Amino acid sequence: MEFENLHQILRSLYEEMMPLCSEMAGVAKGIAALGALFYVACRVWQSLSRAEAIDVFPMLRPFAVGLCIMFFPAVVLGTLNGVLSPVVQGTAKMLDGQTLDMQKYREQKDKLEYEAMMRNPETAYLVSNEEFDKQLDELGWGPEDMATMAGMYIDRGAYNMEKNIRDFFREVLELMFQAAALVIDTIRTFFLVVLSILGPVAFAISVWDGFQSTLTQWICRYVQVYLWLPVSDLFSTILAKIQVLMLQNDISELQNNPNFSIEASNGVYIVFLIIGIIGYFTIPTVAGWIIQAGGMGGYGQNIGKATGRAGGIAGATAGAAVGNVVGRVGKLLK
Repeated sequence: MEFENLHQILRSLYEEMMPLCSEMAGVAKGIAALGALFYVACRVWQSLSRAEAIDVFPMLRPFAVGLCIMFFPAVVLGTLNGVLSPVVQGTAKMLDGQTLDMQKYREQKDKLEYEAMMRNPETAYLVSNEEFDKQLDELGWGPEDMATMAGMYIDRGAYNMEKNIRDFFREVLELMFQAAALVIDTIRTFFLVVLSILGPVAFAISVWDGFQSTLTQWICRYVQVYLWLPVSDLFSTILAKIQVLMLQNDISELQNNPNFSIEASNGVYIVFLIIGIIGYFTIPTVAGWIIQAGGMGGYGQNIGKATGRAGGIAGATAGAAVGNVVGRVGKLLK
């Protein structure tokens, strides 16, 4: 199953869990009604005790909150999602455009790499079976020819081993990159579902004196968590744009510089994958810069610390393994 299908499953999960808000509305109505009774009675008693005119306008607040609770999925969630969904759609379009460009340039780069190695007689037999067989047919059966033939087999095996190891680590890091995005999306969906289901209760508690800030805090937390997805798409768009620029530079070097090192370019790509894996877990912190919500800072700090350790271990392990293997293969090629 592709990662895009898993992200779509999370979207469907959120939509299917929304009807549960109506079940919590009954409990919330009772809490809000009791809170409204005490709220109105307290305000009326204070006005009567001071022989003042009763101010009706502040007493409308519990009734407005009650209407929001009664029609919570349509009025509250529908309004918030309707306002924020264009932001999500806009960042998704930006990401799709960069991803298509990256795939196009990557195919062009792979083709130029193959052509560059085919133009060099010393490396053509490493990537082409026909050229390898042709050079073997040109050799005789003398001692020097046998040594050359053995060296060709060793060089070709070492090249294929190096390529397979490099591709393996690249695929592992790409898998970790996709997994990091899936982890953020899963946590985001979980938070949104919990906030949506318990939202009517939070609105009901805000009716009581001393808990008025519960309403604004709930809205801030919901908006902040909702913005994780567009921030994630923006982060992916930036990384995709960096990769597009790198691919364009590699294509230009392959076309104009015959001494261009392909291995160095692949190493830089792996480094950016590691940066992307670590960067994904800073998304909650970045979303907190857009809108502040109390209680979410500790989570972002814990995620950042855990990611720093995991990223350091992953980077050190991948770097040591790749460096060790490539170093040994390089000795074989000499």
